[in-house]
Amino acid sequence: MKIAFVGKGGSGKTTLSSLFVRYLAAGGVPVTAVDADINQHLGVALGLPEDEAAACPPLGARLPLIKDYLRGDNPRILSAETMIKTTPPGAGSRLLRLSEPNPVFDACATTVPLEEGAARLLVTGPFTADDLGVACYHSKTGAVELCLNHLVDGRDEYLVVDMTAGSDSFASGLFTRFDMTFLVAEPTRKGVSVYRQYREYARDFRVALRVIGNKVQGPEDVAFLRAEVGDDLLVTLGHSEWVRALERGEERPFAALEAADVAALRALHGAADASYEDRDWERYTQQMVHFHLKNAASWGNDRTGADLAAQVDPGFVLREAPSPLPA
Repeated sequence: MKIAFVGKGGSGKTTLSSLFVRYLAAGGVPVTAVDADINQHLGVALGLPEDEAAACPPLGARLPLIKDYLRGDNPRILSAETMIKTTPPGAGSRLLRLSEPNPVFDACATTVPLEEGAARLLVTGPFTADDLGVACYHSKTGAVELCLNHLVDGRDEYLVVDMTAGSDSFASGLFTRFDMTFLVAEPTRKGVSVYRQYREYARDFRVALRVIGNKVQGPEDVAFLRAEVGDDLLVTLGHSEWVRALERGEERPFAALEAADVAALRALHGAADASYEDRDWERYTQQMVHFHLKNAASWGNDRTGADLAAQVDPGFVLREAPSPLPA
């Protein structure tokens, strides 16, 4: 299952992403965490020392390897250099599976040991001195989008993405790549403004969206969020001594997390799991193609000097591999 955490800066989405990853790992669920935020804090939130988190190999710096591997022997893609962030897979492309080794994970993934298990961590990478003034962060998240376009995942394995703040993911089709999007909102007018943007942008693409009310201090805050987001409000969370200790760099046993927070994480897992029944691989593939053609026409063809519309394989549908027959 592919899960995104979004929200305005400072809403707590990185903290909640890390808590959800820990919760899944504690339950024995295979989980891959992806830090796609411009501020790279997910590794630290998962307990990595800052120097180790900063040393994680960035996906953005491995684009040649990623493109060359995913291209495979797809005859519609003339070269790895003509692949852009929205390039869809087709016959001959190599696909990524969370449960199988591949050169992309070998080169880019870091195993994060957790008291309650372990998680695989992928990071887009921060801005470098060479990027400043000449690159936008979408050039970093493009590596994530390309991998998600080629990812085949099953129900009992999770990829959890801490997205960049605000509505930046709408600069491409990345926002349609998830089974469930959890939007973290504080009980303020600014806190729900990103929700309104997401709701409007995502409506035509049938994006599954639920709201997590964070930093809630009482019934009035809950009532405010309910009035603003309606039935999209899934859970609310208030002050947590466990989270406050985490933010100070103090590791406490995950079992000590407050019961209310554990119940909220259980509700998130339940909502994410229930979204499996709404999976539509044909629509998923069509949306992938839709955004690829838009990007190809607006900048991709000029950038690569190729007709990127020709990369679309009209007979290909990305599908979950059937479960193996019992022995």
